[in-house]
Amino acid sequence: MSNLSFMEKLLDGVEVEWIALGEVAKIGTGNSNRQDESENGIYPFYVRSKTILKSATFQFDETAIVVPGEGGIGDIFHYVEGKYALHQRAYRIHVSSDNLSTKFLYHFMSSSFKQYILMKSVGATSSSIRKPMLENFPIPIPCPNNPKKSLETQAEIVRILDTFTELTAELTARKKQYNYYRDQLLSFEEGEVEWKTLEEVSDIYDSLHQTPQYAESGLSMIRVTDIKGSYVNLEKTLRVNKEIFAQFTKKYLPKKNDLVMSRVGSYGNVGIVPVDDSACMGQNTVVIHPIINSKYLFYILVSNIGQSFIERNVSGGSQKTLSLKSIKAIPIPLVSDKEQERIATALDKFDALTSSITEGLPREIALRQQQYEYYRDLLLSFPKTDTEVTA
Repeated sequence: MSNLSFMEKLLDGVEVEWIALGEVAKIGTGNSNRQDESENGIYPFYVRSKTILKSATFQFDETAIVVPGEGGIGDIFHYVEGKYALHQRAYRIHVSSDNLSTKFLYHFMSSSFKQYILMKSVGATSSSIRKPMLENFPIPIPCPNNPKKSLETQAEIVRILDTFTELTAELTARKKQYNYYRDQLLSFEEGEVEWKTLEEVSDIYDSLHQTPQYAESGLSMIRVTDIKGSYVNLEKTLRVNKEIFAQFTKKYLPKKNDLVMSRVGSYGNVGIVPVDDSACMGQNTVVIHPIINSKYLFYILVSNIGQSFIERNVSGGSQKTLSLKSIKAIPIPLVSDKEQERIATALDKFDALTSSITEGLPREIALRQQQYEYYRDLLLSFPKTDTEVTA
């Protein structure tokens, strides 16, 4: 018995039946679009990307898994309980079988769906999810002839895996608290402030639309993947030689406290340039040279003010793109220099406090995520049989 895998011990020799997801769940899309977003909405509005918006109305009241139809294919799953609205290009999976736990299905899809999509893409990168892909996705039902034992087995697997997500949930809660405080501080009554466009409060420079030749060493090039909020970590960027650097800074050489924004794919992310004259911009980015308080402008762009405008104005199909025209038009509430400084200082202190409270959590969460993925794949490594459904 000691040589048996953990899964074999848990199943204790029982059978596993593989069934197409469409046989045990209702799969469909919503009927809303981006125009149905409401800033004051109380219901989560799941769209075709990773972003979760708000809606004043709901379409479904249930336990389900929501899968965006585009963006992060095979990587993004939302476990939903209660009322929610759904975009017409996002899918809901509502379990209709008494022998299947929705949370168990959620963990299994997180483990296996991406590989399934890649196999069905015949070497290409899938740009969108279609309903038949979900309907034909094979899922395991342990102990198919004993519903009680089946659900007990699924529940035990869920219990173990959920323990690895608790710390991440704690950090997420703290992040939500910070975002709430930030958005409250940046809420302005009508007529209280003067509204300008981003173009009116900064100089904006588009990057070259070409891929450079990278070097083993040299100067930093900031790409879309390097823009993740706060100060850009130049130590982790790719490098270019002096000739390439000069070519990519011909329009503008980024300065300390300039802002950089991603335009394509992971669009709308904002970062701060940490030092003068040490980085150039990679393709699909813009650099923003503020003529107002740089930190204040950063907080506006990452707040609900900036991000909701970006979400309403992004365009494109599988590769979402934020146009330079839309970036220039982002609305910016203009307050006095003193008030800009006060708001920026308050948010800096709150951010520092949050970081202090959660000191060490990012590393711990990374380790927990590794543990979660290891045990998830171990716990969900169900044996394949000749009767496994073929999609």
